[in-house]
Amino acid sequence: MKKRRSITVSRVDLADFYRDLHAHPELSGHEHRTAERIAAVLVPLGYEVTTGVGGTGIVALLRNGDGPVVMLRADMDALPVEEKTGLPYASKVPGVMHACGHDMHVACLVGAAQLLIEARAEWSGTLMLVFQPAEETAQGARAMVADGLFERFGKPDIVLGQHVGPLPAGMVGYGTGPVMAGADSVQVTLHGRGGHGSRPETTVDPILMAANVVTRLQGIVAREVPPAETAVVTVGRVHAGTKDNVIPDTAELGINMRTYSKQTHDLVRAAIERIVRAEAAASGAVKDPEFDWNDSAPVLVSDPEATARTVAAFTGRFGADKVMTMPVITGSEDIGIFGEAAGVPTVFWFWGGLEFQVVMEAFQRGGMEALPSNHSSVFAPVLEPTLTTGVDALRVAALTWLGTAS
Repeated sequence: MKKRRSITVSRVDLADFYRDLHAHPELSGHEHRTAERIAAVLVPLGYEVTTGVGGTGIVALLRNGDGPVVMLRADMDALPVEEKTGLPYASKVPGVMHACGHDMHVACLVGAAQLLIEARAEWSGTLMLVFQPAEETAQGARAMVADGLFERFGKPDIVLGQHVGPLPAGMVGYGTGPVMAGADSVQVTLHGRGGHGSRPETTVDPILMAANVVTRLQGIVAREVPPAETAVVTVGRVHAGTKDNVIPDTAELGINMRTYSKQTHDLVRAAIERIVRAEAAASGAVKDPEFDWNDSAPVLVSDPEATARTVAAFTGRFGADKVMTMPVITGSEDIGIFGEAAGVPTVFWFWGGLEFQVVMEAFQRGGMEALPSNHSSVFAPVLEPTLTTGVDALRVAALTWLGTAS
């Protein structure tokens, strides 16, 4: 077979690209400008780019002869957080911020796309780049799959993804098996009977009902989940009433649960519903509570064999001192939906975005909780070596699974 020659492409300045994304964050399902910016870079490179997949998602293909289909994924959405970093490229959108680092994910995948097309003489197969919307609401991956992602663009042989976090910049972290929790959210409506605050005896107070529910829910993990298992139950939203001397008709709770196994998942979900119903009955609710289980992400499993192969390549590239094992994380990710839907392994890793010395000093003081973390209003990865490491990790992972050109 005649050897393909390398090609020269016009590169985008990744640092400027990242800063632009950071300054213009978009909430889940509304990543229109972000998608336009991505497409504007990938089309001139020679990728087959399809927009509007699963809403605002993008799929970019590079077919480069026979060989495996390797999927690289980056999420695109921001969070409803007011930025307080003070950076010159801080968010220009009030109340919206890239507080989870998805802008860095996008920039790194664009950077890897540039390097891999330049090196296409060295590998064979198909690159499938997936830029996913709505990860924060755990809806984007399912939306892309439902929109025919694998029927329209082919099924990958492996799904690869990464997440920036509060590790020292330049470091890569990994786990095998379950690495991030499954997450489920339920919106609960409790029904009371409203009235004047001066005459509580004529009412059924849904706020008191809600307060008892919140307190009782904390007993699930403490008293029902086996100590060897890990679970979290959080009430992140409570809403009721409009005035301090009016007892309302209803109260609303937003409840989130995190688990790592189906058995614990089913136990916690059933316990939440049991407690809510029982407290409603004990309070004399005028009708049964309503449950809307609206968000769900599965446990993220990084396939052990595929992870070992990928991590070996990372160790060879970055050095053993820059690659570290990590404990399971109670945060969640919906990338696993792609691997499950395609029936192929998923490999997921983390890489650092904080200044090395800052992290080391915090570690020595035993005050790691003071470091900016994902979803914080002051979380913003340092540009370098975060950007370079993230690009290189994707490049190395892709080449580990693509065929070798002959």
